[in-house]
Amino acid sequence: MSFLYPLGLLGLIGIPVLIIIYIIKSKYTEQTVSSTYLWTLSERFLKRRNPLNRLTGIISLILQILAVTAISLAIAHPMITVPNSANDYFFILDGSGSMGMTYGVNEEGTPVTRFDEAKAQIAQTIESAVDGSIFSLVYAGDNMSMVFEATDSKEEALLLLSELTPAHGKAPLADAVGSAQAYFTENPSALIYLVTDTYYATAHNMTLLHVGTEAENYAVSGLTYAYVDKLLTVNGYLTSYTSDATLTTELYVNGSAEPITMGVVVAAKGKETPFQLKAKIADFSELKVNIVEEDAFAIDNTYEVFDIQSENSYHTLIVSDTPFFVQSMLDTLLNAKMDVISPKEYQGQRGYGLYIFDGYTPDEMPPDGAVWLFNQKASLADSGFSVQGELTFNKAELLELSKSTASSVKAFVENLSGDEVYVSAYVKYGLYRNFTTIMSHKGNPVIFAGTNALGNREVVFAFDLRSSNLPLLYDFAALMDNLVQFSFPEILESTTYECGDEITINVPANCESIRVDTPSGDTLYISTESATARLIPTEAGVYTVTMNVANTKRQFKLYTAVHADERKPVSAELELSLQGEATPGGFDGQYDALMAVLIALAVIFVADWMVYCYEKYQLR
Repeated sequence: MSFLYPLGLLGLIGIPVLIIIYIIKSKYTEQTVSSTYLWTLSERFLKRRNPLNRLTGIISLILQILAVTAISLAIAHPMITVPNSANDYFFILDGSGSMGMTYGVNEEGTPVTRFDEAKAQIAQTIESAVDGSIFSLVYAGDNMSMVFEATDSKEEALLLLSELTPAHGKAPLADAVGSAQAYFTENPSALIYLVTDTYYATAHNMTLLHVGTEAENYAVSGLTYAYVDKLLTVNGYLTSYTSDATLTTELYVNGSAEPITMGVVVAAKGKETPFQLKAKIADFSELKVNIVEEDAFAIDNTYEVFDIQSENSYHTLIVSDTPFFVQSMLDTLLNAKMDVISPKEYQGQRGYGLYIFDGYTPDEMPPDGAVWLFNQKASLADSGFSVQGELTFNKAELLELSKSTASSVKAFVENLSGDEVYVSAYVKYGLYRNFTTIMSHKGNPVIFAGTNALGNREVVFAFDLRSSNLPLLYDFAALMDNLVQFSFPEILESTTYECGDEITINVPANCESIRVDTPSGDTLYISTESATARLIPTEAGVYTVTMNVANTKRQFKLYTAVHADERKPVSAELELSLQGEATPGGFDGQYDALMAVLIALAVIFVADWMVYCYEKYQLR
């Protein structure tokens, strides 16, 4: 036997103290008093009926000594060594998306997931293990992590286990098994447990705790859409994994509280069944499809899609008295929200992805978006050019298309047929660096593009479109399309992903911060130091990305779905084996004797109380 706190045995000093008190305590002396024969007779009767009255004092002393001994032992916390009874436990906990499927319900009627059952089985194994055993747990969730390693504290292990939650992606189970292999190689007597819903036909050198059960699961996936002439057409797939099922789908648009249309599809077991929903709507920015029928895994019953053009902030402001040519072309190319105002109405508005100033020079360059400038007759700070004068011709002059083979030029002249472009007047500019000339006249840049002093993309036309034949040519549409692609580097390449995908976010100029709000309400901040940022979603649902660009907030939304491999209720049969030979045998365990001491102490206190009550009864 050993003691956790040996200094507690100092309490045994109380035993000699009790004995000394017992020896020196005051003794009651008997005195003769006058009495009647009846009193004397009754006294003799009591003495015959209570032969233990002379022993109560010594019994009380013995009980008090035992109580002091028990209290001292309880403080010292005795531990009894049990040879070869403890073990080294190593757990692998599967935290993949499918572990979130419901396993059943508890006594209160609350759904219990496979992950809840897995944690319960690990907790039961830990609690039933002999004290002195050590425990390690590897969690395979969004990534592999060692939750605790070689700890002999059951309380710590159970606390850390209780805090774990399942992921929504595909778990790196192979990495976790590799970690178990390394541990088993070093400790061949360790007991390895794999707790998962994946079915393994063989599990050599480890114990499989399987929590997967047949469960009904429906899923919606592969959503695409088309929005033409106010008609929204949504296509996708429905899957019923365990049986044929008649499924009802609902379509929600632009955050509507009620579905705008519904459909019914008979989904064949285990096959992707196509479906289509149509609705006439005034505008479109986002949609959601939901399966009405309930199943064991509700998280894949919903799928959301956001309009990529809306998400990439193509919102455009045109400041012009004659916006016809630019507006009509951008309406065709962008299909995005466009505000058109006169120069008198412009008051330094902000929050647009593109600013177009046609024949009007603002007081300052917008800091939060791309800028197109037409026929600017005055210099503009931070624009990257200076005005050197105006040139007017009696006869329209031919412009020269750049023949440079540089990749920057190729991007601007791609798909241009080489139509002859004439102008009758233009403004002569002097260029700074960071600009590429697209068209010129006698060495003077007439159409050029680049990055201005604020870091934003800028396109300049040195002439009024009405003084040129360009708007009448095929090349006008091709050129404008190239300029749109240049001016709107996509912040997000897509708005739909799966958990675990790597999402690239293109950081715009003057971006001061990027905040990401997760579906669960957590907040992340992404560095803006480089041109691109990386985000790996770990939750299924809607992520909101908020950018602070030149003190203007831009917000983008994206949807992440559960990994496709995690939607299947039951996995295929697999084989698993740890290399090496297990060696039997454990190490010395311990039995915590504190509870036995406390029970003994309680019995002593009860006995002492009974003796005390007996004495009081005799004195009546």
